[in-house]
Amino acid sequence: MNVKKMIGYLLLCLIAGSAAPVGVSAQQYDVAAFYWPAYHYEPRIGFLFPDKKGEWEIIYNAKPKEEGHAQPKVPLWGYKDEAAPRVMKKKIKTALAHGVNTFIFDWYWYEGQPFLERCLNDGFLKANKGRMKFYLMWANHDATSYWDARNPRKDSVIWKGGVNRTEFDKITDRVIERYFKQPSYYKINGEPVFCIYELQTLIDGLGGPGATKAALDDFRKKTKAAGFPGLHLQGILWSALPASLSGVPGDKIQTQDKVLEYFGFSSITNYCWAHLQPPSGDYEKWADASTAMWSGFDRDFSMPYIPNVTIGWDPNPRYPFKAGYITNPAPEKFATYVEKAKAYVDGHPQQPRLITVNAWNEWSEGSYLEPDTVHKLEYLDVIKRTFHNKRSSRK
Repeated sequence: MNVKKMIGYLLLCLIAGSAAPVGVSAQQYDVAAFYWPAYHYEPRIGFLFPDKKGEWEIIYNAKPKEEGHAQPKVPLWGYKDEAAPRVMKKKIKTALAHGVNTFIFDWYWYEGQPFLERCLNDGFLKANKGRMKFYLMWANHDATSYWDARNPRKDSVIWKGGVNRTEFDKITDRVIERYFKQPSYYKINGEPVFCIYELQTLIDGLGGPGATKAALDDFRKKTKAAGFPGLHLQGILWSALPASLSGVPGDKIQTQDKVLEYFGFSSITNYCWAHLQPPSGDYEKWADASTAMWSGFDRDFSMPYIPNVTIGWDPNPRYPFKAGYITNPAPEKFATYVEKAKAYVDGHPQQPRLITVNAWNEWSEGSYLEPDTVHKLEYLDVIKRTFHNKRSSRK
């Protein structure tokens, strides 16, 4: 490829929002894994994790809750500090080599300041050097004792997730300046993608649908003023996405699709299948029931649905009691649903060639691509066989 064609190709990849290519080739699909940034020392939750290793503490202290329960999960790479650039560099290199070309970082804001952000700032951004794409999912839920494995309750609130307009403006200013302007920030049609986890929590904090629409419209205007063609808002499809709105002008808003349209969202995805089907029992039964819902999403939503594939589910490291969990997950079973997601994207050529995966490292919920001592790199190999080294066909 001559220099002029190479430059044109790189610009095409940037405009389309695809991962930065290695050499002169790129994947045909973007595979984005959710990243849970809790495996480093965060002083604000030092009272939960006195070993100063973040949530690794509950992973290596996990115990099986019954006979045959596969706990603890043991990371092949050890209990490393993800905020160290050398550690994150290995994650990035391994992800890209296996076709995971985007991380979706869970991002938090509590009591007027960011939370668990050091993984992204000190780890990923210092190690990445523009090689891998990323975007943010604002995980704006309440922080509860759900994170405390010693607490017999899971509903006591540590910090509220809702924010007022002043805080919202501080958040969006920070996101635009610190992250959207990063060359590796993931874009669709040039628009930075920003995902919101709990739309209802956002509405409640901002004081209702009208105030929330005004806040999101201003976020969009600020993004354009920063030099982007627009803002791609992505919603998480689950029970925190309201099915109706009251007190808004015009027609009644009585579907989730109309709610999303009212606020100006551009796409939806799932965070995990545990939001779609009760996480209990056999993996294949759970996966079949979850992916069978995709046809309904096609029918019920006017915007693109980005298919999600989930590796497993077992949140028991977080609880002193037994919680429901998925049994018999395996890489070869996971492969069936990865292929199904690929086929879904192929069948929807009008939408972004994007697939989300739960997750890169949800060790505390039993859903991770990172290698453990049982399966090694086998889950990543599934992604690699399906997606890696496919030449981009985007126009």
